[in-house]
Amino acid sequence: MNFKKIVVIGAGTMGSGIAQWFAQQNCFVELVDNSEEQLKKALSGIHLSWGKLLEKNKLTPAQVDQYKKFLTINSIERVSRDTDLVVEAIIENLDIKKDLFQKLDQYFAPHTILSSNTSSFPISLMAEAVSKERKNRFLGLHFFNPATIMKLVEVIKGEHTDDQLCQDLYQWFENKDKKPALCKDFPGFIVNRVARNFYGEPLRIAEEEDEAKMREIDQILKEVGGFKMGPFELMDLIGIDVNYSVTCSVWEAYSKEPRFAPHKLQKQMVDEKRFGRKSKRGFYTYD
Repeated sequence: MNFKKIVVIGAGTMGSGIAQWFAQQNCFVELVDNSEEQLKKALSGIHLSWGKLLEKNKLTPAQVDQYKKFLTINSIERVSRDTDLVVEAIIENLDIKKDLFQKLDQYFAPHTILSSNTSSFPISLMAEAVSKERKNRFLGLHFFNPATIMKLVEVIKGEHTDDQLCQDLYQWFENKDKKPALCKDFPGFIVNRVARNFYGEPLRIAEEEDEAKMREIDQILKEVGGFKMGPFELMDLIGIDVNYSVTCSVWEAYSKEPRFAPHKLQKQMVDEKRFGRKSKRGFYTYD
């Protein structure tokens, strides 16, 4: 498998990180978003990241120059039709995703692989939006934030996804020093299904907004459990709005099974627009 051209749709935190990582693998990447302002912000952020790595001697000037040539921003109407791989990384809304994939299926060449970075929706549900001919080249590729650092990528096979395609992608990611995992197509896949309890139980233990208790829970899980970040720290990093959306999605998918239920604190934070680090306030406050 050899990727020459890749399109990443969605220039938010996840999409930007995915685009940056692919560029660092010497792939030509087009980052796409409806918002020109967001695209410019994303490109500036990626260039800033490479600049910091250059200052730390983790990249050479030649590498940075090369990566910048590999990464461009574009609108979906002008993006290359003969792209090898498309990675969708937009809002976690099933109807919006399906509408997008229906359009992408008609736009891109027959050989193009369509994939979703969804963290919760079954791939087979999204594949309903594409043609019979495309279904075998449709799958899930779930990266983790920050995509340039986190090695895990879940490769999710839908009902009609070609088996060999999944194996080839697994091998490709492994060759690029990622840690791929082949996943069955059920809501939440592996990580986000297991992670619901990592977030849910600490929220139920804390019960109310109590920063001292949250710090205590985070500290215990880091010291005793060996986690690099506690659940409240991690929710602030991921984005409480994103975490809440995934929690609701998994809960609904499993017929509102109590162990997956969202907590009132998550909704409270979202209602107050306290999303974590990106809004400077979440479970903790950031300068």
